Amino acid sequence: MIRPTLMLIALAAPAAVASSDVPLTARSRALDGDTVAIDLRLLGVDAFERRQLCARDDGCWPCGKAAQDYAARLLDRGEATVTLTPARTYGRPVARVAVGGVDLGEALIGAGLAIPEPRYLQDMPSLARRYALAYGAARGARRGAHAGRWIAPARWRQGERLACEAGDRR
Repeated sequence: MIRPTLMLIALAAPAAVASSDVPLTARSRALDGDTVAIDLRLLGVDAFERRQLCARDDGCWPCGKAAQDYAARLLDRGEATVTLTPARTYGRPVARVAVGGVDLGEALIGAGLAIPEPRYLQDMPSLARRYALAYGAARGARRGAHAGRWIAPARWRQGERLACEAGDRR
């Protein structure tokens, strides 16, 4: 099963509906009367959770919020190309997302705001290598969470916390 990574919003456009008869089943909500948002999970990526904190020498910082903000800034750059996979996690479709040719998962990993999940990329060795290289570069440059201590998002979702998070009730 693919681990949950990052919730994204994809807006439905009339032209997209007219060009395809392939249904997409997903959780959705109305943004207004004629705009629907759906939730997707990124393939092969586990980003820090929205409320997750990471530690640096000067204390905890909101690495999960930083991951969300980074993804939002990238998505704001233009139209997203969404490539759906047959997988689903937590009732959500799993996809690769790119904006202007930039893979969102690779960008998050390279910024030190997500970790790769290569076990879900076994059928995509080239992508797994790119994600591993981005991870190594982020670690080497001490970008994002690699500037200090952090808990893997999967362990954080199970309740594990850094000492500096103990009193945080966000």
